Order: sequence, then structure tokens, then C-alpha cells
Amino acid sequence: MGDRVVVTGMGVCAPNGVGLNEFTKSLKEQVSGIEFDFKLKELKFGCQISGKPNINKFNLNDYFTNVQLKGLSANGLIYGVIAGKDAWKDAGLPIPTDDNPDWESGIIFGTGILGVDKFRESIYKVDEGNVRRLGSTSVVQTMASGISAYLGGMLGCGNQVTTNSSACTTGTEAIIMAYERIKQKKATRMLAGSCSDSGPYIWGGFDAMRILPRNYNENPEAASRPMSASATGFVPGSGAGALVLESLDSALQRGAKIYGEIIGGNINSGGQRASGTMTAPNNKAVIKCIREAMTDASIESSQIDAINGHLTATAKDPIEIENWSAALNLSGKNFPYINSFKGLMGHCLAAAGSIECVGTLLQFREDEVFGNANCEDTHPEITRIVDESRIPGKTINFTPKIMAKASFGFGDVNACVIFKRYT
Repeated sequence: MGDRVVVTGMGVCAPNGVGLNEFTKSLKEQVSGIEFDFKLKELKFGCQISGKPNINKFNLNDYFTNVQLKGLSANGLIYGVIAGKDAWKDAGLPIPTDDNPDWESGIIFGTGILGVDKFRESIYKVDEGNVRRLGSTSVVQTMASGISAYLGGMLGCGNQVTTNSSACTTGTEAIIMAYERIKQKKATRMLAGSCSDSGPYIWGGFDAMRILPRNYNENPEAASRPMSASATGFVPGSGAGALVLESLDSALQRGAKIYGEIIGGNINSGGQRASGTMTAPNNKAVIKCIREAMTDASIESSQIDAINGHLTATAKDPIEIENWSAALNLSGKNFPYINSFKGLMGHCLAAAGSIECVGTLLQFREDEVFGNANCEDTHPEITRIVDESRIPGKTINFTPKIMAKASFGFGDVNACVIFKRYT
């Protein structure tokens, strides 16, 4: 029997809110973080809107030393450190001040591409023959594991410190990996999360694929429309989310607050077979992932009160709903409440899963299910399966006991985690 695993700290750096208070208010009241992006217009993008965390009001010296800030331009790394250190502080955990690392604490913090602006800057300097002017931090700002390495040193963690990368599944995958490490008694606590850079060099490829909305440049807040019949693509977003996972025994011993318990999860791939491709999931694998997450959690589908879907505001949304219905064998009014937070923040790519896991768990604390922004015209292929009352347009008062969160990423990779209210 493995250790029970609970969440004792959370941090978030999202387009629609930096810090738990601002983020919660946005989700409850549907305050959008999507704005017109002048840089994308300047570069002739078809989609000229985006979601970027507003960190201008923050003193970065609260998170970095002056030495660390020198030449720091990797915005994804900055988002990740803000979310990660805030989560650690929220959990009330100390940072070692002597020469001994905290052997019982580790980090799994994922990303897609880290430090692309720094990488671009480095390329120009190399091409100009100015290699000696690269500075001493260009490597750590551009290596994928830079985020976990930064946090590992800041927090003095001596257990596993690593970075995972599985496209849009990254954040949810990191949380499941950390959960499994604690459950197997290989760690007492793990900081799990993910981050994603912002900017045209991250988003350009998606604009070229024409999967970003092009008709909302003058109305950014209405652009991201998960489950909507008028959805025309996902709005590019960025940021970071972080959760402190801890064994229940440790949390009780410390008297820590508990946001919820992780009772199961599953990670798989569709192997890019059947309907699966580099950009689309194999439906069989999605259904299998959800079902095996429930088996791992020892629950029946009827016990799931709410789902936070991947639901990106593309043509794949109705297919995702079909897969959920098939996996749960539920439909109509028997289907759980379902929501997507991307209507307020866009699709934060590698950071999406971790940010959305934070939002999912906040629903336990608030005794609410947050509403779906921009879903007043729910897609008819969705309402054919799910009663519209299960897709709340506004936040509703409800006390969920068990919730499922899933992410499906490029490369045909899937992850589903099951959260339970802790009592």
C-alpha cells in the first residue's frame, strides 16, 4: 500500500491572474487575460492576440538574486520560478539554510521550449563573432531542465530534480509523475508543475498552421471559445502553474492546509495509430487513459462530479466530449459538469495542464464549479451527447467531491489525473 498523496501548496502565473487570489477571482467572475498583441501585428501574424501573465507589478528581486537577474530574458523560466516559489511558500515549507539539501523534497517541473528569446539573442551574438559576449547564463536559460535546476537550487531540494516535456500534456504528466514518486515512498514531497515561454517565436508555427483565430483581433476577450459552435482555433497563451504534492502523513504532521487528494492517474500514448497523428489523439488511447485513471483511483465513473477538459476551442472539442462520454459510459444529464479554463487564458501549451490543475483544485476550496467563458452557442455535436445544463456558462454553487482533469498533447500523448476532496 503506497502513501496517500495530497496537495498542500499551489502557485500560478497565468494570463488571467498571477497569484492564487487574482487567478481565483478571474475564474469565478470570468475576467479574461487575453489581449491584443502589438508585436504579433508588427510581425504580420494572422492571429494578433495572446495571453501573457502580467508580471510588471512584481518585484523580481523577491524571486531572484541580482546575480540571477543579470541577463535574464527567458520569460518561461521567470513564470516558472514565480509559480514554483509561491507554491512552496503557500505550503509553508522551509528552505535549507545550511550545507545539507532537503533529501526528502524533489522537483518535476516541465516545459516545452525554454528561453527561446535568450536562444535567439545567443544565435545573433555567435553569428556576429561575439561568442565571448554570450554571458555565463545563456546555457542554463536555454536548456530544458533550466527551470527545474533553478528551482532545485533556490529551494535546496535533494531528491529527484528533473524536467519532463510532452507538449500540451506536460503539466498534468509532471503532477502524475510526482504523485507516483511519493506513493512509492521515494520522496516525501515534490514540487510539480510546468511553464511555457511567450512570444512570436513560440507561437509562429501555430499561426502558420492556421489553427489560431484570425477574426477576433479587435475583440480579444471573445476569441477563445471552447465547446462553442463558433470556435475558430485556440488563442496562444503562456505562463506556469505549480503544486506541492506531499505524503498525507507529512502534511498532517506539519498541520498543513490541504487543497485536495490525488487518488489516481494515468499516462499513455496512442502510438499515432488509428485516428492518432502528430497533432491529433488516437481516440482509443484517450478512452483507455481515462478509464485506467479511474481504475487506478478505485472509483466508478458515476462518482466523478466534474471534469476539467483539455478543450482547446478547435474542431477537436466535440471529439473530446465523445471520448469522455465513451470512457465514462455517461451522457445527457448523467454526465458530470465539465468546463475549460482556456476561454479566459487561451491555450498555455506546456503550462496548460499545471495551470488548469490549480484551477481545478480551487473548485474544492470555493465549493463551486467555474463557468465556461464564450460558450453561449455550445456546439450541437456536444449537446447531442451532453445536456447543456452540465456545461455551465457561469460559475455555479456546487460541492464537488471527485474531479477529473485531462490533457492531450501533440505527439498523441495523454494524461488524466483524479482529484478527491480531502475530509
